[in-house]
Amino acid sequence: MTRDLLAGQLDEGVLDGDFTSNVDALRHTCAELYARISAFLQTKSEDERTRSTQEQTRKSIGVIQEALNRYSLEELSFSYNGGKDCLVLLILFLAALSQHPAQLPSRLQSVYIVSPHPFPEVDRFVNKSTETYNLDLVRYSKPMKEAFATYLRERPQVKAVFVGTRRSDPHGARLTSFDKTDHGWPDFMRIHPVIDWHYAEIWTFIRELDIPYCPLYDLGYTSLGGTTDTHPNPALCTTAGGTNLSEKEKYRPAYDLVESDEERLGRDR
Repeated sequence: MTRDLLAGQLDEGVLDGDFTSNVDALRHTCAELYARISAFLQTKSEDERTRSTQEQTRKSIGVIQEALNRYSLEELSFSYNGGKDCLVLLILFLAALSQHPAQLPSRLQSVYIVSPHPFPEVDRFVNKSTETYNLDLVRYSKPMKEAFATYLRERPQVKAVFVGTRRSDPHGARLTSFDKTDHGWPDFMRIHPVIDWHYAEIWTFIRELDIPYCPLYDLGYTSLGGTTDTHPNPALCTTAGGTNLSEKEKYRPAYDLVESDEERLGRDR
């Protein structure tokens, strides 16, 4: 099966009636992603960025496998907000599950902490992801600490949560692959399989594997928050120097950004 065909299936979702249950659908998705990632890792490339992305992929899968050895699937959850980093992590997690001996659930436990001012495009993409990747997604429109406290009260079996934080993110500099929550926060293990990925590697993975992503990234957004604090990245603006004030600003897609330290230039905080 070609990569383009796989991309089309994932873009449309795999719950097309050919499966007898959600468990079969999830198993199918995991197997397809495992095959695609395996092919990517076996590719011989002279491109340094591709090779570094392959190495990051191997390391991340190792972290995920360690988490699966430490915790049962009932004890694991996934923090998902439709952004590029947690999307990459989700794809890696699903692929790793293809080789995990435990019985898969019908849907994977996950939690979405909604921005106070969410983009409609993000919400639509999260909804689509929920069906495509068989997520049992619980949404909370409240501050993060309060949201996780509520989530753990409602899902007391959860002991660890996969999080798509990278080292360049706020508060990410000192994190490791496994970190307990800080004092005063709800108690659970944070698992960070993509902590050491660079911005360009995230996009190399997404584009090499033809993973559908939130359309805001094609409009120049490089880091997604809410509508009141997130804008297209000025480093990607293609409008010539403001010579025509009536001309609408245009932006290159997020994957065109070269400098990693410019990733959050479109964020107010």
